[in-house]
Amino acid sequence: MAAKRKQITKPGAPHPQAAKPPAATTIKPASSIKRTSSINPTSRFAKPKLISSKLTYKGRVFSVFTDKVEEPSGFVHTRDVIRHNGSVVILAVDESKNPADPEIILIRQYRHAAGQFLIELPAGRVDANEATLAAAKREMIEETGYRAKRWTLLIKYFASPGFLGEWMQIYLARDLREGTATPEPDENIEIFRLPLSEALALITANKIHDGKTLIGLMLYDSARRAGRI
Repeated sequence: MAAKRKQITKPGAPHPQAAKPPAATTIKPASSIKRTSSINPTSRFAKPKLISSKLTYKGRVFSVFTDKVEEPSGFVHTRDVIRHNGSVVILAVDESKNPADPEIILIRQYRHAAGQFLIELPAGRVDANEATLAAAKREMIEETGYRAKRWTLLIKYFASPGFLGEWMQIYLARDLREGTATPEPDENIEIFRLPLSEALALITANKIHDGKTLIGLMLYDSARRAGRI
């Protein structure tokens, strides 16, 4: 049976205390900063050599490998790497009521690793051999019940490439219609809608801490202001 959805309009008032200013730092003069006119996508550095890779943990969602890597300098070191199929993120937008300030479909759920409730865009793991757009449509239905007629890929990025191989693709979903959510047994999800302006205000008030949600909302807002969407 699908979980009952709870609709809210504002998830909380801004924290009354302002953040402390950062400690003073030494800033280099502009004349001392090396500048280039363009970015070369191909690095001039050689790629490190993988000597060995050992599976040290295999879970339902990800696996951990211990890799021995040799740098171009000859230095050999060990890296623990989390391997993951990748994830999709859905920025579902309802422009029917107010195109100038469209409503965003957001969810709130408890994240055990973070130890707190987080406001997020719907998202989920891509199954093996599953197309990313199919995964995005599936995850949006499962978590929110919404479906969309128009889909646009916004960006693909790596969440934390220092040790995590997971990549994420953010899709913009438009022309929405409501439906019934079908969350998994371990998902307790609160679904709500906010105008884009209010969602951005939550970011300013330090009320949204989820990386994919920060990237998705700010990228979408920037693209709208530039007339690219």
